[in-house]
Amino acid sequence: MSRIGMKPIEVPHGVEVKSSQGIVTVKGPKGELKKALHEKISIAQEQSHIKVSRNGNDGPAKALHGLMRNEIANMVTGVTRGFEKVLEISGVGYRAAVQGRNLSLSLGFSHPVLVELPKGIDATVEKQTVVTLKGADKALLGQVAANIRSLKEPEPYKGKGIKYAGEKIIRKEGKTGK
Repeated sequence: MSRIGMKPIEVPHGVEVKSSQGIVTVKGPKGELKKALHEKISIAQEQSHIKVSRNGNDGPAKALHGLMRNEIANMVTGVTRGFEKVLEISGVGYRAAVQGRNLSLSLGFSHPVLVELPKGIDATVEKQTVVTLKGADKALLGQVAANIRSLKEPEPYKGKGIKYAGEKIIRKEGKTGK
């Protein structure tokens, strides 16, 4: 039995959750999110709670039970409070700027790197080296942050590159440090 899957999801005031034809739709003050519901999973709404249940006891249904419950809970949290990822850029001459729906990054290449932000993701730049990404969809936000980080991953000798805020980079000694 999935302990996570059995927990009810609290639906705050002002959030509307609908399920029809295998699609869960969550509307709130920060937007609207949709997710396809697996055929082995069903949801039921009771007053201000949502219960996620599985149809069957086979392996895939058990595996999807907690996953779908957490994804729906993340959708509810996303349309009420939203999610945020902070990226830090370190290196001489490395900086970022927002140009409309694009994020312009100078990362030591001969040209600036332009990253087009998908719909639903907003970016702000503080001090040219701190990029804050905000959005309602947690999975999309994490994927965009990972794509930006992969442009120039932090290297282990000087720590130059793009890293998540609070990420610890394990440093190596150079050739002369024995």
